[in-house]
Amino acid sequence: MVSKIFQSSQNSPNSQGSANGSIERNPVVLVHGINDTTRVFQTLELWLRSQGWDVHSFNMTPNNGSSCLTALATQVESYIQKNFAPEQKIDLLGFSMGGVISRYYLQRLGGVHRVDRFISIAAPNQGTQTAYLSQLLGCTQMRPNSEFLTDLNRDGAEILNQVKFTSIWSPLDLMIVPAQSSKMPLGSEVIIPVAFHGWIIKDLQVLKAIAIALSS
Repeated sequence: MVSKIFQSSQNSPNSQGSANGSIERNPVVLVHGINDTTRVFQTLELWLRSQGWDVHSFNMTPNNGSSCLTALATQVESYIQKNFAPEQKIDLLGFSMGGVISRYYLQRLGGVHRVDRFISIAAPNQGTQTAYLSQLLGCTQMRPNSEFLTDLNRDGAEILNQVKFTSIWSPLDLMIVPAQSSKMPLGSEVIIPVAFHGWIIKDLQVLKAIAIALSS
């Protein structure tokens, strides 16, 4: 069952506050999207750290969609193995292309056993029409009904139900087309109308929604 939370760009009582101090906080690993670097998370990182989280991010290479997404997922796996003890649980957040890369790590590289919470933000979980604008391998893997996504969605709900899953997306997103492609049939769904794809990880209501998801 999907739990839906609809939020406007205005403050609401349900979106106030951040983490419950009694919740033990895991380190948070952020996975960026196509043509991005860790700089895309500057606002998010600063805000989460101000709320008391230990936040980590790294640059995947190449970041332009020329590499297959499975290869980029192994970079996520390697980063986590090198920086965290085997018994250390982490929380994982994937933005845009980083969302489906994170899913591959969770579903195919054993990450589901390392991750407590997974937040997918504006990710092309069901594919995006904009991926047809490029012939690069990573982009073709983000097309609707691609072999890559068909494989992930075959058992996505079954495997991802083992973590605390939250999907955050905007109905105004013009990079994920249609915007509903970010939807997943599990966990919690937070819909916040942010005007542009890149703004969604800077919007205050989204930041608060992330804090709530990391505190659940």
